[in-house]
Amino acid sequence: MTVQLPPVAVHAGEGQELPSPTGDRITVKLGTGDTAGALSAVEIVNSPSSGPPLHIHRREDEVWWILEGHYRFRVGDTLVDLEPGGMAFGPRDVPHAFANVGESPGRLLVITTPGGLEQFFERSAALRATTADPQRLTELGLAHGLEFIGPPLRSSVAGPSSSASSARP
Repeated sequence: MTVQLPPVAVHAGEGQELPSPTGDRITVKLGTGDTAGALSAVEIVNSPSSGPPLHIHRREDEVWWILEGHYRFRVGDTLVDLEPGGMAFGPRDVPHAFANVGESPGRLLVITTPGGLEQFFERSAALRATTADPQRLTELGLAHGLEFIGPPLRSSVAGPSSSASSARP
């Protein structure tokens, strides 16, 4: 049986705004409830040198579309630098991380399929409001199929990437 979903439109500046686990800003543009679980879409604004630690999604595939700024991505063993309009794909079960390597804030649209990753961000924001305990964040990640396995990219990679901007991570 097919479920007919109503269309959803989100205007610029709209969405549920949350602090990210790294202290940056996340805006949930489309959540699981909007798409019957098909996908989630979040906008992330990262400060210079900021990004998540190396991690693995056990449930979701992830697409990153750079809207503003200069980012470095690690997906598996591949490094690639991307600027606005660039896009990268991170399949589930493959370690990945990204960092804003520019000198000003950067902005990404992150789409995950299936949906549900926004629930991790909602719960991590609530956790952040009560504690800064990294062990509790690790446990929360595991409960959402997200495993933190290494340091942020900015800590593990020095200097410019040797990968061309057209490289496929």
